[in-house]
Amino acid sequence: MAITEDMMKKGLLTIGKMAEMNRISIPTLRLYDKKGLLKPRYINPESGYRYYDIHQNARLDMIAYMKELGMSLSEIYDVFQKKDVTVIEEVLTKKSKQIHEQMEKLQERKDSVEQAIMSIERYRKSPVKGTISLEYIDKRYIWGIKCSENFYEENIECYEKILSELRLALEHNKFRQTHSHNIGTSITKENFIENKFIADKIFIFINESEKNHKNFQIIDSGMYACIYLDDYYDEIKYAEILRKYCKEHNYRIDGDYICEIMTEFNIFNCDYRNMFLRLQVPINFSK
Repeated sequence: MAITEDMMKKGLLTIGKMAEMNRISIPTLRLYDKKGLLKPRYINPESGYRYYDIHQNARLDMIAYMKELGMSLSEIYDVFQKKDVTVIEEVLTKKSKQIHEQMEKLQERKDSVEQAIMSIERYRKSPVKGTISLEYIDKRYIWGIKCSENFYEENIECYEKILSELRLALEHNKFRQTHSHNIGTSITKENFIENKFIADKIFIFINESEKNHKNFQIIDSGMYACIYLDDYYDEIKYAEILRKYCKEHNYRIDGDYICEIMTEFNIFNCDYRNMFLRLQVPINFSK
């Protein structure tokens, strides 16, 4: 191969040698040629063999660097064509914004996964159905809508309709859909005391970091009388038990009644919602 030795003396490399030296594949070099990023220094007109100048390693280093920064081949080509450093700055500024948005989405997904893990753990460790307890619950943040119908007087289809309205509102307000698995409904304090089951609001529980959403509300921390159950259709029955319990122990109901979906697993039975609920009312102790 006298011609190859001659070319090596001139600083030219075969495509294979160029690929090996830069730890990339031959198809990658051919792709760069096709995209106009790096043309061979010489192409043998008879054999079609490509040869590169060793000084072209600098261009390959720059391509590798830009790819590492997340730039596409078309963006790299645009930079090479315009030969303007401000173009690189503009592209990288755009990339920085994209990366920041991706990090935010990943953080949201991480938060959702951790919330799901906590929900499962809380379900495993929660009291059995019918257990009444007094619990201190920290301040919580919620976001929701008024119930368009009183699902307590209707059937599960009415609840599903209101839940669908909430999900639509969540979508319009840029909430992630995993929130729709951490739902609560409420009855006003006055109606609950009078044993009137009239749905007031349906809402989601949000993190403190999500308070940038408009119209969020705060549920104050305090002592709550709670009862647990695992069947949507038993809510009224157990809510009445909870109300009577508060009355018998002279606990003053101090706020709205809340039905909180602790966990929901519709995995083993797809015919109905498999919920684990915590019914709760804030209370004050008479002294």
